[in-house]
Amino acid sequence: MKTSEAIIHVVDDDPSVRHACRYMLETVGMVCRDWPDGRVFLERADLYAAGVVLLDMRMPHWDGSAVQAHLGQLGSPLSIIFLTGHADVPMVTEAFRNGAADFLEKPVLLDALLPAIGRALARSEQAYQRRHLLGLYQTLSPRERAVLQRVRAGMTNRDIAMDQSVSVRYVEVQRAQAMEKLGAAHMADLIRMLTEIGDL
Repeated sequence: MKTSEAIIHVVDDDPSVRHACRYMLETVGMVCRDWPDGRVFLERADLYAAGVVLLDMRMPHWDGSAVQAHLGQLGSPLSIIFLTGHADVPMVTEAFRNGAADFLEKPVLLDALLPAIGRALARSEQAYQRRHLLGLYQTLSPRERAVLQRVRAGMTNRDIAMDQSVSVRYVEVQRAQAMEKLGAAHMADLIRMLTEIGDL
């Protein structure tokens, strides 16, 4: 994903911070949306697209920690970069423990923000792709999944056939159907996808 295609969400109750961040990022070609508080952001933003959330830690009603927890519960692929003027060690530790991509203190300079966004976008895109692949994987039949699990373990078609007490042709058909559903062009592509999906 190109940086220009991703949305950077700025969630801060201070309008001057929102406008400053948006101005900085739009001048380098990024697409930004700003939100006055966590609740509005969670209600109206696309939480299942790849992107980055520049998230204020201290806000009324829904603070940054609450927003982060909610995104985690939803399985959102959005990466979070916390921006705060008042950081302490326990706060930073907790944010990273819960999956934050970065933690920056206000006022933040573009030279520090851009690399952090780049790293966060890479994480978000990876999470988005895994979520997409998991969705495709859920469409597989139990038999197709059983074959793919053994393919991932390095077993040949003949080994799988013996293990499952089926014909080699049956294994070939199940594997071909699974590859088509996942959109895998060839065996190396399939192995890459299975690796990205991880343990299930």
